[in-house]
Amino acid sequence: MIHLVLGGARSGKSRFAESLVIRRLAESQNGAELECLYFATAEALDSEMSERIAQHQSQRNNHAITWRTIESPLALSAALTANVKVNSIVLVDCLTLWLTNHLLQSSSDWQTTKTEFLQAIAALSAEVILVSNEVGCGIVPMGEISRRFVDEAGWLHQDIAAIADKVTLVTAGLPLSLKG
Repeated sequence: MIHLVLGGARSGKSRFAESLVIRRLAESQNGAELECLYFATAEALDSEMSERIAQHQSQRNNHAITWRTIESPLALSAALTANVKVNSIVLVDCLTLWLTNHLLQSSSDWQTTKTEFLQAIAALSAEVILVSNEVGCGIVPMGEISRRFVDEAGWLHQDIAAIADKVTLVTAGLPLSLKG
């Protein structure tokens, strides 16, 4: 099952995605047997990002969940394939940071990477929750790389939504079901 969770910056999308994991564990009769995997795509390249990462870690640690965190700033498809099992609940946060990491790599072939990712998540037998920033609701950016980022994020979201079982948009901490 694939669930795409979209929202703007500080919209509550990560908190909502984590609540889905908590709810899934509570519903499971064998919750103790489920492994919670957190795939982190952010890199702490400056103090502000370090603080954001620390806030997310603190938020996750407030729950009685044992997360296994896998740092995946670039090789997300390979990390998913290598680590996810049938008894896994997967949370990937966030796809737009992963996209940014690839766009900033001059050697990155984004289209191939995206195709491999879509194939990888479709092949998983686990519950997969994907968090991403909805960036297409604003003005068209002035810079070429910014326009490419917005375009690629929009196309990535459309491709995931097409294969996802559920899609939720979170605004002001409130979830709005778009699919499923």
